[in-house]
Amino acid sequence: MRDFLQAYGIFAVYYVIVIETLYLTILSLSIKNIFSIIKSSMYSRFQSLSGSEYVPQISILVPAYNEELTIIENVRSLLALDYPKYEVVVINDGSRDETLQVLLDEFQLTRTEYAGGSKVLETSNVRGVYYNTQYPNLYLIDKENGGKADSLNAGINLSHYPLIASIDADSLLEKDALIRIAKVYMENPEETVAIGGIVRIANGCEIEDGMIKKVNLPTKILPMFQCVEYLKAFLGGRIGWSSINGLIIVSGAFGVFRKDVVVKAGGYRGGYPGEDMNIIIKLHKYMLENKLPYRVAFCPDAVCWTQAPDTLKILGSQRRRWGRGNLKNMLEYGIYIVGRPKYKVMGLITFPYNIIFETLNPYFRFTGFLALLGYTLMDMTQWRILVIYALLNLLFGVLLGIGSLFMEELAFKRYTRVRDNLKMLAFLFFMFLGYQQLGVIWRFLGHIEFMRNNNTWGTMTRTSWKT
Repeated sequence: MRDFLQAYGIFAVYYVIVIETLYLTILSLSIKNIFSIIKSSMYSRFQSLSGSEYVPQISILVPAYNEELTIIENVRSLLALDYPKYEVVVINDGSRDETLQVLLDEFQLTRTEYAGGSKVLETSNVRGVYYNTQYPNLYLIDKENGGKADSLNAGINLSHYPLIASIDADSLLEKDALIRIAKVYMENPEETVAIGGIVRIANGCEIEDGMIKKVNLPTKILPMFQCVEYLKAFLGGRIGWSSINGLIIVSGAFGVFRKDVVVKAGGYRGGYPGEDMNIIIKLHKYMLENKLPYRVAFCPDAVCWTQAPDTLKILGSQRRRWGRGNLKNMLEYGIYIVGRPKYKVMGLITFPYNIIFETLNPYFRFTGFLALLGYTLMDMTQWRILVIYALLNLLFGVLLGIGSLFMEELAFKRYTRVRDNLKMLAFLFFMFLGYQQLGVIWRFLGHIEFMRNNNTWGTMTRTSWKT
């Protein structure tokens, strides 16, 4: 047993060295690319694109299930975007609340048989399509419940334009978010198949008529942790991954896709959470197997604001669902992609990284804790080494976070007050003292739910933007 514990200790040290090295590498790539992003924003005339006839037309798809509290502000924010030609397609996914009725009442929508589109993907039964000529770019689909992926497929069937954007119904886009993403798409329209925008936490912000009027940090603890966590993930991670075409996920809250490629890849996979990661994997797989040049890009200045869960119950439900979705995707595609050169970065870096350091992370954490108990019981504990090990781990984690906050301050400056930056730094440190460990437990519980064939969406409670 002593030999086993000693061997495990050596393995754990190498595991941590490798993962921290990878994190630092990705962060370095992100920092390297942030300067070109800043330069592009400074010299680009993307505002002039909002009046250009050459900007690609976009269909914005908004799946909605029990969203009566947020859907009106969401739709109003989308109808107010600075973009030449687009449409908003809201898909009521058999909501059990008043989502359908509040939309019908607010926009005076009536049933129509002439919405157009074509059924290229199978979906649950569509009960009706609603329209009002006073809002010529707004459509409402009412369908039987089939999940978010099914709703997106129904939206694709009705959509009239070559690009589609998926937006969560509890989220708000900044007025120039679409035009900024369109600029990235127009840099290389032949090869760009998907572009993700950044998702920021709206809790605490002042909102009026579906638009962010003043950016504030959240006042509650859990949304504050998520605010820092999202900045780390999007700025410190996704910029770097996208620079090597290794992005494995475009957030379901806000992403733009080429419709023809999504359809050729089979559309969104229904019946299970994690559809946002799944569609990106399918796009990579389709393009690589057909030997087509492509890229999955990330646009960090195209901003989507979303409501973050503010209770442990709701946050735990969300993170367990993410854990189930991640595990499902890794099991479904890992065996075909990992280690295979034809899948390039996805096969040789992204998938192995995701499986070893994301999917299996809870198991390494738990076995590490058990090993620590074993060291203590067998009098093998060398506390000085353990303390140094823990401090180095903390130092790496905080450094990665500081790198992300540095990019935020350098390029975007959304939080202008000194006290806001100090608050984010403090939460960056505190998140390693309980919050991160909760995330590991939730992910592990998500895996247990997966083994029990739980494929539900889980509990999500919305709060009106007006409160």
